[in-house]
Amino acid sequence: MISNQKGFSFIELMVVVIILGILAGMIVPRYMGRTDEAKTVKAKVDIAAIETSLKMYRLDNGTYPSTEQGLMALIEKPTTEPAAPNWSESGYLDKKKLPKDPWNRDYIYLSPGVNEEFDILSYGADGAPGGEGKNADIKSWELE
Repeated sequence: MISNQKGFSFIELMVVVIILGILAGMIVPRYMGRTDEAKTVKAKVDIAAIETSLKMYRLDNGTYPSTEQGLMALIEKPTTEPAAPNWSESGYLDKKKLPKDPWNRDYIYLSPGVNEEFDILSYGADGAPGGEGKNADIKSWELE
């Protein structure tokens, strides 16, 4: 009796597994370091969006929020000085919540800033000032 069973032999399966292993060995190293790069890009995009929101806030209210009012002034009307007489009831950030940096920490906001009218920064992966590579600070005044 002739068997009509269809399927793969053990050797065929092993050849496929070996080929997949070789491909993974060639592809994975190319993308392994990209996570840190993606987080840095995300921080830069967040900072640029916050800058735009702050500029809209200033157009409505004549000043930027103070350091004490912080970035919360973009979501909730400030109750301290400087007053925000024309604060937009819809707020100034799309999701009505402050973004965290990609390392789940708050962005640092200073107004007046040390470098510009306001400064926004993230301390990078290590959460400490300074650093290089993935630990480098991402600063609003250095964005392109």
